Amino acid sequence: MGIGINVGDFYYEIGSGDFFHSFFSTISYHLEPEGWGTKYPFLMNEFYQGSLKWDLSTKVIEELKDAHRRLQNYKPSQVVWDIEDTSLQPPWGDNISSDITSLANYFVTSDGEDLIEVLYNAFQTSYNEKENIEIG
Repeated sequence: MGIGINVGDFYYEIGSGDFFHSFFSTISYHLEPEGWGTKYPFLMNEFYQGSLKWDLSTKVIEELKDAHRRLQNYKPSQVVWDIEDTSLQPPWGDNISSDITSLANYFVTSDGEDLIEVLYNAFQTSYNEKENIEIG
């Protein structure tokens, strides 16, 4: 079953729950050495739990910008499919597009959009429209 992000009347398609969890697992594993949510509390704790109040969107955008910049230093082969079991691999294995050059552009939604750009758009819409975000 696919998931997406709702912001008022706007809907942003993401993909499978496992794919979405992999994005957060990768961030936490590589960028949060002190554990889940210690560097990016609004992104990893507030938003990942399923919802985010609109007035926190700018904080999440700043956290996402930092994570995006730092993920450029990691190869696609360093993706973490599931932080609870790091031996698991994505169902597609190493069969990825040559356009993917780092973990910063590794995650692509089910409709072919860059996940980080989709998240930026959703958070910006949330702030502009003063609408909370719901993952569903």
